[in-house]
Amino acid sequence: MKVMVLIRATEDMENGVMPSEQVITEMTAFNEKLVNAGIMVGGDGLHPSAKGARVKFEGKKTSVIDGPFAETKELIAGYWIWQVDSMQEAIEWVRQVPNPDGEHSEIEIRQVFGPEDFGDNFTEEARAKEAELRARTEA
Repeated sequence: MKVMVLIRATEDMENGVMPSEQVITEMTAFNEKLVNAGIMVGGDGLHPSAKGARVKFEGKKTSVIDGPFAETKELIAGYWIWQVDSMQEAIEWVRQVPNPDGEHSEIEIRQVFGPEDFGDNFTEEARAKEAELRARTEA
């Protein structure tokens, strides 16, 4: 199963405070463990919401809201994409994420939809187009 692991932003992250050398070293070592275990598909950190925007949809109308956004606890600071055997395996990996500064933080794990999750609504034509698009994006 594929999961997305969402790292919630802290106040420091939203204020643009860069991680310490210790944090970078420990996270790099953790990422290496993930790669060596064959579960890390990808991942990145995100700039603070002050550099972002939200697009709000209301029917056919859209509006843009520029960052920063008020609710830090709802913001994402980074993510991983992992290929694991179960949600329990993902949880066990998340429990090993370094937290050298001892900050209060939260990480969310969400299963990524696969073609099998859409049943008959995901027609052969749609599956073929999806496969073509994936191949193009991976090239």
